[in-house]
Amino acid sequence: MNKDIWFKPKEHTGWSKNQSPETRRRHLLSATDKRKNLRKRYLEAGRKALALANVTKDNVTRKKARSDAEYFFKKLR
Repeated sequence: MNKDIWFKPKEHTGWSKNQSPETRRRHLLSATDKRKNLRKRYLEAGRKALALANVTKDNVTRKKARSDAEYFFKKLR
């Protein structure tokens, strides 16, 4: 297995696949920039979750991260 990690997130969000959806989403939202308005924070949180879903090899993590990203993107509509 290749140990080279090329995806380096800017900060640790506290997101874990073993948490409930509400807890995962709260962690993602709290990792966003507090100076932005709520709409931009939802977009940033969705992008963080989508980035995780795109780089992981674990199917469970991919599904949960993608569902969290879709949650934030739906709130933007």
